[in-house]
Amino acid sequence: MSFTLLAEIVFWASVVALCYTYAGYPLLLLAVSLWRARAVKRDAYEPLVSVIITAYNEERDLRAKLLNTLALDYPHDKLEIIVASDCSTDRTDEIAREFAAQGVRLHRQPERLGKTAAQNAAVELARGEVILFSDATTLYQADVLRVMMPDFADQSVGCVAGRLVYVDPAQSSVGHGARSYWSYETFLKKHESRACSLIGASGCLYAVRRAAYVPMYNEACSDFLIATKMVEQGLRAIYEPGAVCTEETNRRADKEMRMRVRVITQTFTDLWRHRAMMNPLRSGFYAVQLFSHKVLRYFVPVFLLALFVASAALAAQSLFYSVCLWAQLLFYTLAAVGWMLEKMGVRRLRLLALPQYFVLANVASIIAGYKFLRGERYARWEPIREPATNSANAANSANSAKRASTVATASPHGRD
Repeated sequence: MSFTLLAEIVFWASVVALCYTYAGYPLLLLAVSLWRARAVKRDAYEPLVSVIITAYNEERDLRAKLLNTLALDYPHDKLEIIVASDCSTDRTDEIAREFAAQGVRLHRQPERLGKTAAQNAAVELARGEVILFSDATTLYQADVLRVMMPDFADQSVGCVAGRLVYVDPAQSSVGHGARSYWSYETFLKKHESRACSLIGASGCLYAVRRAAYVPMYNEACSDFLIATKMVEQGLRAIYEPGAVCTEETNRRADKEMRMRVRVITQTFTDLWRHRAMMNPLRSGFYAVQLFSHKVLRYFVPVFLLALFVASAALAAQSLFYSVCLWAQLLFYTLAAVGWMLEKMGVRRLRLLALPQYFVLANVASIIAGYKFLRGERYARWEPIREPATNSANAANSANSAKRASTVATASPHGRD
């Protein structure tokens, strides 16, 4: 086999892999979800719900979150709220105790073991038939429980995930990139749910049937792994677009990078520990979803590198390959310029947002893969928040409370 032929094989194999990952798989999902959509048998259902809010040093947002949760349109005698504090060192625990008279319970971990361990411990204390997991920074529309609970009338449903809407008040390029990425992910979630089962939930809004909850190891990415745990039990995780929550995006690339590296490293661990679920003979179409959505997505940097090297090797022999090489160089240059301008304080360049975020996500996959292979694991989590000075804390709390009230009284979103 000649060098040129080998380079052409690598080039076109990489093109096929990238096209399938980003376009072929969504089209496959769409076809399957239209051909054999799995309906959800919704019916009236009003169980006791335990809302678990995991928190580590969330004094900036916790008060608004609790006000938002207490304002949910659901019978208060059927709503339990637990704040699971992972050994917070700020005023998180104090703020939670301020709401004790309104039924909020504080569970403080005796040792800081991370978010998943805190969730496991809180579930043991919970009395609800359904457990709703949330983050301190996420605000819910008032009707989320009214929308989600009827899905649990279907006995095949073990987990219901809501729709996360990212907001970007700063209008940063990173925020714009994250919102565009999330729109694509939302499309996949909708059709994965209809075709078979979600492969993961948004960690800030998902509910689990208490009888189906399985405690997870500390370093697990619980909002990803929960779907696999449902499928292992013959249940499914579904997407409920009418249950809406909002959360602010990261504004800076370095913070978004740290978050994505942590999540992807955890997901590598979960995929490896549950690699048997990628056997279609065991889990059917769910195996295709796991492999296509996660494994191939995290291998995109390998495909991109192979494509670049093959293009460079063939550029001197063909105008087509030369154009492909220069197009890639231009794309990566735009991403680098976006990164440098952000370092200089310029954060509102929409033209550079998508190249910058695409490269950021794939660099995060490379770093996460390296950490996973080295045996590094994440259990503890450090919330990535925009810093607030002491003089601004009161204003931040007031603004958050106002936003919580706005979300709690917003008109319901229609179904997608």
